[in-house]
Order: sequence, then C-alpha cells, then structure tokens
Amino acid sequence: MGVLALLVAVGIVVAASGRLHRLSEATVTALGSLIARHPAWGVLAFVGLAALSAMLAFFSSVVIVPVAVHHWGPAITALLLWIGWLGGGVGGYTIGRYLGRPAVQRLVSTTRIQYFEEQITARAPFLVVFLFQLALQSEIPAYVMGMVRYPLLRYLLALSAAELPIAVAAVILGSGFLNRQYGLMVGVGLAAIGLVSLAIRALHRRLSHAQEGSFESPSATSAESPAKP
Repeated sequence: MGVLALLVAVGIVVAASGRLHRLSEATVTALGSLIARHPAWGVLAFVGLAALSAMLAFFSSVVIVPVAVHHWGPAITALLLWIGWLGGGVGGYTIGRYLGRPAVQRLVSTTRIQYFEEQITARAPFLVVFLFQLALQSEIPAYVMGMVRYPLLRYLLALSAAELPIAVAAVILGSGFLNRQYGLMVGVGLAAIGLVSLAIRALHRRLSHAQEGSFESPSATSAESPAKP
C-alpha cells in the first residue's frame, strides 16, 4: 500500500512539472515508436515485464503502463497487464511449490513470508486467498501458496479476481498521467489504496478469528502487508 501511494505521488509530481512531463512524453513517444516497429516483441516485452514485476519485489510494472496506454489504448493495456501479472503469479507459485524455500529465499526475504506460511495452508478458504492476494499486491502470495501446495486452479481464480481491479486502476492512472488529469489520479489512487486497506483489515480479521487447526495459528494477531501495483 505504501508503494502504491508513493507511485501515485511521484506520478502527480512528474505530471505537474512541465520539464519532467515533457521528458516523460518524449520517452513514451520514443518507446511507442519502437513498439510500432516491432509489435510482437513489444507485446512480449510488456507482458514479460509485468510478469517479472509479479515475481520480484524491486520492480513495478506500473511505471511502463503510460507507454502501453499511449500505444495500445486503455483496454488492451489492462488486458496485457492482467495477463502478465497472472503469468508472474503462476511463475511464483511454481517456484514455491516445486523448488521450495531454498529458491524462494534467493528472491525474497524469508522473514516476509514466514508469517503467512504459518497462517495459511492448502485448506484455506477461497475468500482468504483472494484477500491475501488483494491485500499484499506483491510477489509474496504466489510463493506462499506454492509452498503450502494450495490447489493451482483455485489460486489462479483468486489471483485473477484480485489483480483485475488493480490492473484497471493502473491503466486509469497511466492515462491520467499522460493527460495530466490530477484529480483523476488522486481519486483513483485513493480508491485503490482504500480497496487494498479494506482487504488488509478483512484478511487480518479472518486470520485472527480462524479456528484452530484450519489455516491459522491461533496466536497470530497481526498481518503486515507490503504492496506492488
């Protein structure tokens, strides 16, 4: 959630600065021209970067959304972004399930996933997994759900539902950035932050009130949540 707020704030600052916005427009135009010359590679690169951002904490695909919106338009960009995030989620799940902790700890701090690995098991209700993905908006849920061997199809459904509204919000923010629509950026940013905040609270409540022996250790009382658009 903090990362999302930071990205929105940086986007507004850049859009409000004439010089920075002109520089960003020139960059967007140049990259758009490159995609136009190599359309297939452009799609693969965008989807691949989106997938990578769903697996690694240090990269956010939101920063390349304006380029995609400028070239493909909002609808196609949202679809490609969503597909990329789904691919990254499945990739993280696969790493967690088949390569396990040794591989996961090379990609993300194990202390960040230990809490949820102890709380959520393969028997977790679908709603909990959906809230888990929506609340964190990071690579952590994919690794955790793979490590606990949660059913892949059910995880994919939860992932799809959780990432769709965030993908739409990211595209609206990207369009707002290109058109310097500050009110739209603030409104959508606050709505996205509010949605993630509600998911965090709901997840915390579900974990705190879970019955012993289901998917939670009864001593858990808090859930810290990093975020990634």
